[in-house]
Amino acid sequence: MGVVNEVDVVLPCLDEAAALPGVLAALPDGYRALVVDNGSRDGSPDIAAARGATVIAEPRRGYGAAVHTGLHAAVTEIVCFADCDGSLDPAVLPDLVARVRSGADLVVGRRVPATPAAWPAHARAGNALIAALLRRRGVPVHDIAPIRAVRRADLLNLDVADRAFGYPLELLLKAGRAGWRIVETDVEYRPRTAGTRSKVSGSVRGTLRATRDMARVLR
Repeated sequence: MGVVNEVDVVLPCLDEAAALPGVLAALPDGYRALVVDNGSRDGSPDIAAARGATVIAEPRRGYGAAVHTGLHAAVTEIVCFADCDGSLDPAVLPDLVARVRSGADLVVGRRVPATPAAWPAHARAGNALIAALLRRRGVPVHDIAPIRAVRRADLLNLDVADRAFGYPLELLLKAGRAGWRIVETDVEYRPRTAGTRSKVSGSVRGTLRATRDMARVLR
């Protein structure tokens, strides 16, 4: 049974030692960090544990693998998911959760760059293309968002299978097909903490790999 008055926050982690202290310190009261380490070599698990986070190891590489493991480790009724590279402010999580409690099935953040450098052009273009394809399929979003809130049991029942970068896209597609009420809300997207690097937008190669994974899901 989930813990009603608390919210677990799943934070997929791969070499985020520089960002973790700030991210964990910014979590609102009642929001418990589940840091799912995906093979870090920079001491991220020790840093997270020293700051009170629950650390779970997931040796299978892939964003979806980390998220899925975190979902199974969560115990609260509502679960949040966010990147832990410092680009997103955990202070927005209560707003997302409140919308779920008010009737939404899935609440996702639409990234609004704080500066042009926060979201490279090649990554914005790829995201916009895939979001447009989603809207053509009836899913009302403009971003394949890295921050979201959802009821744990509902997400488990949705049975998202992708274990790589295609996970968020498959989640949105299946939620749309299931008739979920999907709510999108603007969230500030900041430059990542110095010393971290995005696995997707940090390089053209990473973006192409993520686009490949998402294209596979769309097929």
